[in-house]
Amino acid sequence: MTVDSVFWQALFLGLIEGLTEFLPVSSTGHLILLGHLIGFEGPPGKIFEIVIQLGAILAIVVLYWRKLFGVLLAAPKDKAAQRFILAILLAFLPAMIIGAGAHGFIKSVLFSPWVVSIALIVGGIVILVIEGLHPKERFTDIADMPPKTALAIGFIQCLAMIPGVSRSGATILGARMMGLDRKTAAEFSFFLAVPTMLAATIYDVYKNRADLSFDGGVVIAVGFLAAFLTALLVVRTAVGFIARHGFTPFAWYRIAVGALMLGVLIAR
Repeated sequence: MTVDSVFWQALFLGLIEGLTEFLPVSSTGHLILLGHLIGFEGPPGKIFEIVIQLGAILAIVVLYWRKLFGVLLAAPKDKAAQRFILAILLAFLPAMIIGAGAHGFIKSVLFSPWVVSIALIVGGIVILVIEGLHPKERFTDIADMPPKTALAIGFIQCLAMIPGVSRSGATILGARMMGLDRKTAAEFSFFLAVPTMLAATIYDVYKNRADLSFDGGVVIAVGFLAAFLTALLVVRTAVGFIARHGFTPFAWYRIAVGALMLGVLIAR
């Protein structure tokens, strides 16, 4: 495979990452499945699939910078800002602890097209069940959440360490079950992604530092930039779509993609 073809593949996968990161369809799962199908040979240690997600997450910082910096500036005196920051930190805590401990197992065992395909199908069924329950909405602002609710959502987020589950899907649906309305649940998932994926990227780069090369760094940079620019266009559209249509369309999409990929894997 030529260097140029690897760069084009990285660009393609970066676009896919930006399109799927904030939808409950598993961006990591899509990267693993499509990377498998096109024969993508990125940097060792599956570092590409993790690091380019930070590109999409940075789009949140750009789009919501007024909100984020407003909270930080107001935090010393404003109780609502303090509760907002506490909610994010508490929800981030489980992923930080469990992710560090299970990192090796996740990368070596769970980054598999078979695992992703099954997780997509199971996750789709779970979404249909939860949407059918119509959870009661009790919170319309992140700052209104009790600390125990934020921590519980954080533990639910850890399910997304299984590729194919979807980090945004797990946190949004977990938040819905905890009483957040759709818009607040989606925004909480977005804000929670910032420390979660920043920590995952730093940890992954550190663990794989000995295997990184200049060419590998350029491949990652191409995917990172593509994910960032695509996510800038997708985020607000995703929030609006979810608020209007809910998650049922994504559930059927997950089931269809998972079933199709299982058929491809079995046929091979």
